[in-house]
Amino acid sequence: MGWWQVNADTLARSRFLLSPLDETFAALKLLHVGVGAHPGETEWLRTHRPAYRARLAADPVTALLVKAGLPRTTARRPRGAGGGSWAGREPEGWIADFLTPPPRDGETFEEAVARVRAARPEAARAQLRVSLGGPVPAELHRDDLPDRAATLLEYVWDQTVRPYWARRRRILEADVAARTAQVSRGGWAAALDTLVPGRTRWLGENRLQVNLHEFPPREISGAELVFVPVTVQTGWVSWADGDRYAVIYPCAGALADAGDRSVPASLGALLGAARAEVLVLLGSPMSTTQLTAVTGQALGSVGRHLKVLLDAGLVTRRRAGRSVLYSRAAAGQVLIEAGAPGPSATVPAPTGASIRS
Repeated sequence: MGWWQVNADTLARSRFLLSPLDETFAALKLLHVGVGAHPGETEWLRTHRPAYRARLAADPVTALLVKAGLPRTTARRPRGAGGGSWAGREPEGWIADFLTPPPRDGETFEEAVARVRAARPEAARAQLRVSLGGPVPAELHRDDLPDRAATLLEYVWDQTVRPYWARRRRILEADVAARTAQVSRGGWAAALDTLVPGRTRWLGENRLQVNLHEFPPREISGAELVFVPVTVQTGWVSWADGDRYAVIYPCAGALADAGDRSVPASLGALLGAARAEVLVLLGSPMSTTQLTAVTGQALGSVGRHLKVLLDAGLVTRRRAGRSVLYSRAAAGQVLIEAGAPGPSATVPAPTGASIRS
């Protein structure tokens, strides 16, 4: 397994934060792999991947850069990897470090992508050699690689992420709120064990497991450590200058497509629109705190809806550390599918807290 040596002070100072650049890089990884982990990702790919592929076909140097800088992947059962990805995509290499600088507090996308563009060309080529595990193709022996990478990330942000950012931000904020509450209740050990179940965990003796690969441990005591959720079902680790480290992980509330946020009229009439909305959202496991943030409903109302749905056998719940996650049961799925062919009323988008993008 890969693990980091983290002293108590470093862990106490660590925190969760959001990163538009990491969300964009996660989207780039999904476009690169081309296989969605759930219907929401599949629909997003259907919408955006043709234009992305056409763009790379017209720019073979950037296409080769993407192929070299991202780990080679195959779709399998989820496993972890340092510098690679989680959740259904098996990594066979490393991400080139200059593509994923660790995020900073309150950083806009524009500020973060400027750091990608500012990478030294010789450093970028050296990192590509690590990612490839061998020589860099002759076509990539050029000094504009950081600029090309930044330009591609700007395209992915503008065309495929920014139009959905307000909604993605609400889901990410809900994940951070739930995990921060988990830390306050059970400490960092409980939160880390459930970050990416089976892959991240607190090993004791100041050791944090970050993946399942047999990579040498890293001493990061005294460094800045942050945990960053993304809505795409993937993840990786990044670091810079030996003083900033980040664990990027897939948030608990997967980003469903707009159709999955629609409440069939018959289901709304049966359960009530607000309760039906909760059932629709539970296609991915979510906590009460996350549901509250995503729906905009009051905490007490969400709790009452969950109790009714649970008593009716339409949802299930399981404990993850000290948190409780709710999921749609088979009976709930049948109920949604039975109402799906009829007319639907789209769930209104809730208002979320402001965050710099």
